[in-house]
Amino acid sequence: MTEAREAVLANVRRALAAADTSPVTVPRSYRDAGTPDPAAMLDLFVERVADYRATVVRCAAGDVEARIAAALPDGARVLVPDGLPWQVPGAVADSGPTGLSSAELDGLDAVVTAATVGIATTGTIVLSHGPAEGRRAVSLVPDLHVCVVRADQVVADVPEAVALLDPGRPTTWISGPSATSDIELDRVEGVHGPRTLHVLVVS
Repeated sequence: MTEAREAVLANVRRALAAADTSPVTVPRSYRDAGTPDPAAMLDLFVERVADYRATVVRCAAGDVEARIAAALPDGARVLVPDGLPWQVPGAVADSGPTGLSSAELDGLDAVVTAATVGIATTGTIVLSHGPAEGRRAVSLVPDLHVCVVRADQVVADVPEAVALLDPGRPTTWISGPSATSDIELDRVEGVHGPRTLHVLVVS
């Protein structure tokens, strides 16, 4: 195994020795598409999130708590991260030095979080796991994720989103409910994360 590894690496080194190392100009014209109309961009975000089979509800800031309550099934056991600015009656807080255990998270039905940024062209929501978003596990284990995205957090594309993120923080990129079609192209949801994604867009 070691000899094979060394042989492969030697081949790579030989190939690189003759490689052209001059600077490469990467076309970035897609970044110069102009400033999109905010209303149209928000409409596109809602459309693309819905394309992923997520439920999308637009609401006013004063209606967020009522909309969260409406998104949660009766009697649901709900988790909220520290710093969530909206009240969720009866919810369990993921507080303390380490938060709830994996087994405790698995016993919950839903989680409610905020988000860091939404991307219109891809319908993606990005969490960077600061206050109101919680650690990565809380957005991956419960089967229902209710995520609140403010209209002013929605940007046009991935480069704009990346520019807003702290590279020193972990991020979770969410494009619809967790799903895979690995086996015979049959879509199965809830394999690697929540089976249901409910997005509240606040404007």
